[in-house]
Amino acid sequence: MTKITKRPFGKLSDGREVSLYELKNSSGASVEVIDFGGAIRAINVPDRDGKLGDVALGYDSPEGYEKQGKYIGALIGRHGNRIENALFKLGRKNYFLEKNDGRNNLHGGFKGFDKRMWNAEIDGEALVLKYFSPDGEGGFPANLWVTVRYTFDENNALMIDYSAESDGDTVCNLTNHCYFNLDGEGSGSIEGHSLRLNATHFTVGNSECLPTGYVAKVEGTPLDFTDFEVIGDRINSKHEQIVFAGGYDHNFCPDGEGFRHMATLKAEKSGRFMEVYSDLPGIQFYSGNFLDGTDPYGKGGRPINKRDGLCLETQFYPNSLRFANFTKPILRKGERYHHVTVYRFGVEK
Repeated sequence: MTKITKRPFGKLSDGREVSLYELKNSSGASVEVIDFGGAIRAINVPDRDGKLGDVALGYDSPEGYEKQGKYIGALIGRHGNRIENALFKLGRKNYFLEKNDGRNNLHGGFKGFDKRMWNAEIDGEALVLKYFSPDGEGGFPANLWVTVRYTFDENNALMIDYSAESDGDTVCNLTNHCYFNLDGEGSGSIEGHSLRLNATHFTVGNSECLPTGYVAKVEGTPLDFTDFEVIGDRINSKHEQIVFAGGYDHNFCPDGEGFRHMATLKAEKSGRFMEVYSDLPGIQFYSGNFLDGTDPYGKGGRPINKRDGLCLETQFYPNSLRFANFTKPILRKGERYHHVTVYRFGVEK
C-alpha cells in the first residue's frame, strides 16, 4: 500500500507556500512531487544491492523551480515541445503564441504549466493535481480544465494519468519533463546509460529541432536504438541529425498502437533499469544537451551540468499541427483528453 504525506517545501518569491507530497510504498521506495509546476522532485528506488537512491534531478527549494529554465521535473502544457513560428490554425482562425524558443513556441510559452501553482489533494493512494487554464492564456484558445493523477505502486511503477476538458476547440499536449539518472542524481553524465527504444522510425528534425513532416527509418543512423545502445557511443556523431540537436533531442515513433512498451533505460553501474509505457503517439529522447551548470544549482548545491540527466517525454509529435500525416493534439469542445504514461523501475541482479 502506498502512503501519501504532505509537508511544507518553502515559499515562492511572492510569498505563496509550496507543499511537497511524498508517495511511499511498503518497501520504502518513494516519489516526491511539489504543487508548483506539478514537478517530480525525487524518485527514490533501490539499486542492485537494495540501497535506495534518488534517480531524478531537482532542487532543494521552490526558488530553484521558480528560477529554472530547463523544465526540470515539471508538468508541461498546454502544448509540450515546439510549435513552428509560434502559430497554429484551428478552424478558420490563426492563433499567435509566445515566441520563447527563437521564433518558435516551446512547452507552452514563457509561463506554461511548469510555472503555475496546481491545486493538490490526496485521494487515497493517488495524488491529484488540478489546474484551470483560462481562455487566452499563452495565446491558446478556450478554457481548459486539467487533472493529473500521480500514483506509485508496490512494483515501483510511477503512473501519470493526464485528463483535460475544454469549453471550446483548443490544442492539448501534456507531458512531464523529469530528468532521469539511474546511477543517482549528482553522479555525473548519463552517457554510460544504455537505451532501447521500441521505435523503427523517427521524425526528421531541422536545425531548430523542429520536425519537418518527414518520418524516416532509424536503421543505419545514430538514432537506431532498436537494440540496447550505450548513449555516449554515438552522441558526438557527425550525422546531421545529431549535429542539429547537439546530441539527442528527437521525437521517436514507437511501434504499435495504444498502450505499449516504448522504451527501456538501464545503468550498468547501479543495476537499475526503467521501462516506459504510454498510449501517446510519440516519445522525445532528450539527452540534456542544454543543461549548463549555471544557477539555480541542484540538490545539495551541486551544479546541474550538461547530460547529467535525460528525458523520455511521451507526447503527440512536435509541430504536428502543421502536417497532415501527423496525429494532431486537437481537443474539441465536449471531448475528453485522456492519456497515461508509466515509468517502472527495477534492477538487474
